[in-house]
Amino acid sequence: MAIQSVSDLSIIVTGGASGIGAATAELLAGEGARVMVADVDEENGHAVADRLGDNAVFQKLDVTSEADWTAAVEAAKDRFGGLNALFNNAGIVGFGGVAKCPPEEFRRIVDINLNGVFLGMHAVAGALKEAGGGVIVNTSSTAGLIGYTSLAGYTASKWGVRGLTKAAALDLAADGTRVLSLHPGGVRTPMTDGLEDTGADTQPIPRLGEPDEVARMVRFILVEGTFSTGSEFVIDGGATAGQVVNFPDE
Repeated sequence: MAIQSVSDLSIIVTGGASGIGAATAELLAGEGARVMVADVDEENGHAVADRLGDNAVFQKLDVTSEADWTAAVEAAKDRFGGLNALFNNAGIVGFGGVAKCPPEEFRRIVDINLNGVFLGMHAVAGALKEAGGGVIVNTSSTAGLIGYTSLAGYTASKWGVRGLTKAAALDLAADGTRVLSLHPGGVRTPMTDGLEDTGADTQPIPRLGEPDEVARMVRFILVEGTFSTGSEFVIDGGATAGQVVNFPDE
């Protein structure tokens, strides 16, 4: 069935226990979507799903586990009667440049942020095809558009998500599935606690974003962005617009 409104959505939202994932689950469920709140954080994940009522269900999901993904897809199909969307949003941040980031930490970041996105798309592709097509939104970052100091693993993983999204968009187009990447800048979430003063005040919009602002962008991609696939959707307060340079007066 074609997705013509939010109420047509049956969606898995990873990282759904907090931040952007929770805000998106709340927005979509409030407009009639059937939402699986998926996360390793069982306490907060259950709390989000319970708050959203009958349109939501919690599923424990480690995005690096193929078995967890298989179980989540089957549970969503059983609960909702099918599955036509995925918000591949779970991720972590880890600090350290190429000289200081321990290799095991680099691998851990890439495993969750990039391999987890691949496993999610791999797991849902068949269900979305059965539904006549669907939409996958993969959370990358502004760190998937430009580089950052002291974020070697995070930056590598988010550039990987950007490229993987384009490959998947081509691979899944014949099945009627659109695949797009989301590129938030600094957003006020548990992951950015303590990072409020890392340059947001120098952006054209001089503040951190709010999770509900990103959720509204996700909603647009899922329902309104019907002629877009393989594309990047940036929501960053203008952080990647360019540099402010104070040239001397002529």
